[in-house]
Amino acid sequence: MIQKYIFSTIAYFVLTMALAYPWHLIWFHELYLQLGAFTRPETIVPFGMLAILIQGFIMAYLYSFYYHGGHPVAQGIKFGLIFGLVVYSVMAFTTVAKFDINPISTFLLYHSIFQLLQFVITGAAVGLIFGRDFNAVTTDE
Repeated sequence: MIQKYIFSTIAYFVLTMALAYPWHLIWFHELYLQLGAFTRPETIVPFGMLAILIQGFIMAYLYSFYYHGGHPVAQGIKFGLIFGLVVYSVMAFTTVAKFDINPISTFLLYHSIFQLLQFVITGAAVGLIFGRDFNAVTTDE
């Protein structure tokens, strides 16, 4: 089981970074600056990476209680969307509550699309990892 936690955490981290870095710091960076979502001149990327690692481990840990069979990708996406809704409520609504972001609707739209993509992709990956039997021994006959 420990392998599944490790692989799931790594998959969550890699996939989230592969989407988050270009989304927030390249593709829509200027938009986020105009909205007021970024107020720091230089983002502190290691803190974002730490948050992603923590989220990834928690997602893997909780998924181990959730998954009881079924199609691994479908189950992973379903769980990813549930887990993502919790993360979204913290990331989206507390951000607009704490920062002077305008218009709020534009921020929520882009943030919603980002997190929907994030948790569909990472949920599918975690589902595949937990659906795989790491203890199975295969031999060529």
